Amino acid sequence: MPLLDLIASLGTIAGAHGVGRIDMVENRLVGIKSREIYEAPAAVALHAAHKELQKLVTTRDFDRFARTVSLQYADIVYNGLWFTPLRHALDAFVESAQERVTGVVRLKLFKGDCRIVGRKSDFALYDHALATYDAGDSFDHAAAVGFIKIYGLPVELSARKSPDAKKKTLVVSR
Repeated sequence: MPLLDLIASLGTIAGAHGVGRIDMVENRLVGIKSREIYEAPAAVALHAAHKELQKLVTTRDFDRFARTVSLQYADIVYNGLWFTPLRHALDAFVESAQERVTGVVRLKLFKGDCRIVGRKSDFALYDHALATYDAGDSFDHAAAVGFIKIYGLPVELSARKSPDAKKKTLVVSR
């Protein structure tokens, strides 16, 4: 469906379910708080679907950084700094980040709520055989024991070296 038709259709469908009514207190650039009320059903639905699809096809660290970029981008636009070199550089990141963000997301719209009820993509990083502890999974459970021990070493050391370590008995397994 062409983008403008999608937005118009989503506006009608999501709006009929009360999705996209936003009542918020904003922080203006000059520090003044203002209460704003918006109605953006298509934007809320598209944003929810895109966010979920991006999470499905990117690594944890990449997704976290993309959310940081999103906040910075929103601030730049909100503050009227569209023609800055930073916005231009962030555009390059966003364009690169979106190469894998394609697929299908199913939404459930009901009484003002927009829920993700399904998602799929050819670029999905979710693998049921790795993500489950069912019989026949492909996850090496023995590898977890060594990882947990190594990953926990700095925390264990910190606990042993804390001022309270002599007051308490620490149980440390090796």
